[in-house]
Amino acid sequence: MVSGAVPIRRTIVKRRPCGSLGTTKDSLYQPGRVDRDVLKRCTKMTREQWLKHQKGMDAMWPLPPHMEGEKGHVKYKDETYALVTRWTAGTKIAYRPHAKAPGSKSHLRYEKYSRATTVGEALKLGSYPADWCWDYERGFIKVVGGQIRDEPLDISKGDESQVTDVDRAINTWYVRELAKMLSMKPAELSKSLGWGESVHIRALRLLAQREASERLEAADREGRRITDAEVLLTLKRWPFFRNPWRKNVMQPGKTWVFSDTLGLLRDRQGDIHLTAPTRRYPQVAELFARWLTDRLPEEAKGFTFTSMNVNCNYAAAIHRDNGNFGPSFIRAFGDFSGGALNYWPEDTGSDISSLPKGKKVSFDLGKGLALFNGNCAHSVEAFEGSRYSIVYFTLSCHASVRPEDRAKMRQLGVPLPAADADPYQLLRPPAGYGAKATPTNGGKPAFRFFEAAALDRRRCGRKAKSAAEVKKIASARVAPENARSFYRTEQRRARRDEDEGADMDY
Repeated sequence: MVSGAVPIRRTIVKRRPCGSLGTTKDSLYQPGRVDRDVLKRCTKMTREQWLKHQKGMDAMWPLPPHMEGEKGHVKYKDETYALVTRWTAGTKIAYRPHAKAPGSKSHLRYEKYSRATTVGEALKLGSYPADWCWDYERGFIKVVGGQIRDEPLDISKGDESQVTDVDRAINTWYVRELAKMLSMKPAELSKSLGWGESVHIRALRLLAQREASERLEAADREGRRITDAEVLLTLKRWPFFRNPWRKNVMQPGKTWVFSDTLGLLRDRQGDIHLTAPTRRYPQVAELFARWLTDRLPEEAKGFTFTSMNVNCNYAAAIHRDNGNFGPSFIRAFGDFSGGALNYWPEDTGSDISSLPKGKKVSFDLGKGLALFNGNCAHSVEAFEGSRYSIVYFTLSCHASVRPEDRAKMRQLGVPLPAADADPYQLLRPPAGYGAKATPTNGGKPAFRFFEAAALDRRRCGRKAKSAAEVKKIASARVAPENARSFYRTEQRRARRDEDEGADMDY
């Protein structure tokens, strides 16, 4: 060898057998790249044969509606996650025949696992949750039956003996995806769970909080209102708690509804405080509050509130919101038909079953804001589609709110009522029905409805801000708190003792 020359290393490349193109054990993702020459040797279908198979297939296997005619990317859409994470081992599926071209890195794998008729079989044949998302967004896979859950299974909250391999695969992959979106490690999500939160709920609420902050900053920068679309995106991101306590709104046979309260709440121990979701995800509450305050009509400029009920996909049974102070505003968001609000404006508290059906008024809440008295009977009609609603209301015990909670609510942009506020400032009291009805003699109305389009045409009144101003506003916002529980028994006792001590006359 000549001095200084670089020695030549001879590398023996072993020919990888076709049979070794299977799955990687315990992996939730596709195996690594396979050499092109190996793919060519193992592929039995020519490109000409494959092209013949593609004729008419696009019409028979269209893209999902939420893809809006565009094939997916590696970053999957929320609608795709929402579907795939609810699949079970028994979910029945069908694959588009020969969807992937011969010679591509996934052709052979697809030819193998596309024989599956259930998600459980697909997993055994070497496809994984990432494959299911990829294939679904391209119209390569259809759900044709079988079991689909109402919401993703968080195996940390379930019975381990009932968890299948599909459940484990989806859960592990989904938690990794959520952590990646948040630039966190999966273990970090488990350490910061609030009371009643699962890992999924915690991660999705952190995403909702981050996105709400970004939307608030964008509105500040551009000097505009929070839009309906931004509220809807936040509602879609927000994972709702299965609330078993709102029994008055539940239809017969139901034991829970998807409903959360932001702002102030009086709990079953009689303590009035900021709810845990408000403390942990304050910019979500701020965004919902600002949406309303930026478009309050002139006729309701004096409207105040302490709380926001955020609801998802249930038609409330006829009920009264006993304990409300003054009127409430309500608006619905989403893609739905039906779901009108029925309201008995003159209801004074008689037997609900005796209310005259012909005296109700109905509001299309998808088209505007309704101002009504929540202490009067109301209900929501059945609907189809995805329907969310936000109810802005005031607790009857609002005068007892502690100063620190009152300060935080103002910081969130919530206009709280004065201690001596008049509950009938905007709407008159109900007059009653039948023989017990009292004359109204004109004056204030019993309800109001404001078309959304008319409200949005009004001038906003906000001015665009510089980057420095936006940063200053953001730094002054309520900071998220991460305690697991804000109201332990000893904390409640201390607060109660403090209040009683303040009332004593020494």
